[in-house]
Amino acid sequence: MDTEQAIDTASDYFDAIVRRNRSPMEDLGFKPDWADQPRKHNVYPGVSPIPLPAAKVPLASLEESLAGQVPANGGAFTMPMLSEMLRDSYAYGGRRLAVTVNDDSVALPHYPLAIWSRGTASGGGLYPLEIYWVCGPGGPMLPGVYNYSGAQHGVQRLLIGDVTSQVRHAIAPAEAAGDQFLLVTIRFWKNAFKYRTFSYHAVTMDVGTALGTWQLWSRAAGIPLRPLLNFDEEALNGLLGVRTHEESVFAVVPLPCGESPAPKGRPELRVTAVPRERSRTVVRHPMVERVHASTVTAQSPGGSPAERLKAASPGHDGGRGGEIKLADPLPLDVTVRKALRGRRSSFGRFSAQHSLGQAELGAVLRAGTLGARLVSDVKDAAGTPALTRLAVLANHVDGVPRDAYDYDVAANTLLPLGVGVSTSFLQRNYLLNNYNMEQVAAVVTVLARPHAVMAATGQRGYRFLNAEVGAAAQAMYLAAAAVNIGCGAALGFDNVSYVEHLDRRRDLSRDDDDQEWPLLIVMLGHERQKAPDFHFRLS
Repeated sequence: MDTEQAIDTASDYFDAIVRRNRSPMEDLGFKPDWADQPRKHNVYPGVSPIPLPAAKVPLASLEESLAGQVPANGGAFTMPMLSEMLRDSYAYGGRRLAVTVNDDSVALPHYPLAIWSRGTASGGGLYPLEIYWVCGPGGPMLPGVYNYSGAQHGVQRLLIGDVTSQVRHAIAPAEAAGDQFLLVTIRFWKNAFKYRTFSYHAVTMDVGTALGTWQLWSRAAGIPLRPLLNFDEEALNGLLGVRTHEESVFAVVPLPCGESPAPKGRPELRVTAVPRERSRTVVRHPMVERVHASTVTAQSPGGSPAERLKAASPGHDGGRGGEIKLADPLPLDVTVRKALRGRRSSFGRFSAQHSLGQAELGAVLRAGTLGARLVSDVKDAAGTPALTRLAVLANHVDGVPRDAYDYDVAANTLLPLGVGVSTSFLQRNYLLNNYNMEQVAAVVTVLARPHAVMAATGQRGYRFLNAEVGAAAQAMYLAAAAVNIGCGAALGFDNVSYVEHLDRRRDLSRDDDDQEWPLLIVMLGHERQKAPDFHFRLS
């Protein structure tokens, strides 16, 4: 089969992604040209970043934010809040030089190749998202469009003029109070230079990690944000002056900033500033462009997306008996900010010398389930229906036999699948060399029914689902940081082997909407003690 010619929709693309270890999508010998990689942040010639104000916005605990126990104060999302949310989520937080088994360790001491930590995780591209701030006449700066620079924690003014009417027209019929918006885009080359056609799968989850962070942060600040995932994408791309096959808007986040005068008319303004590309050679990937086009132009069936998505919710089979009641989850008492600053990937630092406690495991599983409930225009006010659920492959967990389990958040129980777990299975089906799976205490899998989601909402549903997967991963990272255990999320595993192991009744030669697929694995456990580390914080 000519894969490039056969894959035209998100449904086709997903099928190729999960089977890529059995039927490779591209040349397996490909190596990125690191010397010609793109910049991590946009640089506009002649445009100097405007520093954002320093502030310390009080935040509630991660526990309160996840459980929805923080009362909404109904106030305005202020400039200090915007500044701190962007700093905590997507700015350079500090430089890390920890010795790990990841393949970039030898480069870390060299400043041009330095790794800068941040609060929000990503699928390997480090900074694949661009964040634009549309400021209206009621905002704290001149009306216009600004690009956020995480490296300098400032905004770059790209356009002067009130364009809020254009944004409102693009998001209609959604209503938003205030005249401030964040537009989240993906610049595809920033990830494709490394992952090529696989990149679209990874970066659509990166959108979810950012939105998940902002949901937790804004709840902790008392002013919850509600992102929009359905809108006129081409209109917003035109406003930003970007070409849809190169960069595209994936989320619009209205900022509640109080009442503002209704804009008069709808002047057609557009950004003309163009960021300077560092790469001498930019490679286009026709497969990625076709798949993306299918999610931009696909029309969802009529009716409420939340109602239609109910049919796509996954459900565990609780009829096997022998469930294990976990110890009460550890409370996540640290603030959301502290959890974001403590988040990191373990990269092979796991040690089985100390097994994982049930209360620690339960805290991360509960956070992953609650954090995945992204409140948006395709969900209800509680972030439901859920599109994902969690299963666990227990390896070194106190009082839990080695087996695979479905997780039931309502009962705080593990439901055994009776298929067992072996180190050889875990290592054989992990495709990279930066984790020793024998030392990992538990592997959490995020499961979903992708074809059912796309059947319910059209091809764009692929993006809705991957955003939820990303939000689940981010919540588990933060919970692990809060209870001081190691965590590492990965997409490099054999999806088919996991399905065959977890559900031996399935016939994968016959695709149907009911088929559940593991989309992400999250490794948990204690880390080696007194390992070499260095972390210089910038804030």
